[in-house]
Amino acid sequence: MSLGLLLLRLLLAALLFGHSTQKLFGWFGGAGRTGTAAVFEQWGFVPGRPMVLVAGLAELAGAVSLAAGLLTPGGSAVVIGTMTVAAAATAPNGFWAQKGGCEVPFCYGALAAVLAFTGPGPWSADRALLPARLDGYAWGSAALALGLVAAAVPLTLRSRTLHTRTHTTTR
Repeated sequence: MSLGLLLLRLLLAALLFGHSTQKLFGWFGGAGRTGTAAVFEQWGFVPGRPMVLVAGLAELAGAVSLAAGLLTPGGSAVVIGTMTVAAAATAPNGFWAQKGGCEVPFCYGALAAVLAFTGPGPWSADRALLPARLDGYAWGSAALALGLVAAAVPLTLRSRTLHTRTHTTTR
């Protein structure tokens, strides 16, 4: 189980690192801040460039936290929140990624939730540095709740933007 949790943390962190640097720097075939900002604005996240910066840095912070197994519930909450926002934006396309759906953010967020409940395992900074174990029902529930509450802010702002667009274009 120790090796499995380490692999899960490192693989998810690597995917999140790639995901974030596509947005922030255009690495791995990404659109960078300018290209991603245009997509974010189409989705209703305005202004796009600052929203890209927030999303990219959140994904990067989550990746670092999970890779190190440091403050795992907090890193998990950041990933859960960011991926909830991304899943909501892509959900109108269905679930599967090949149709532009929410499969990828759903999976990343779900894996972060799993890590919040199981903890990072013994090969982690949490276990080496902290006297209390950061795993179990209470920590997992707290991470899940915090991530979802944090996601409510950009989703509410997006809803207002989309509502304004709808009413402006139909008048």
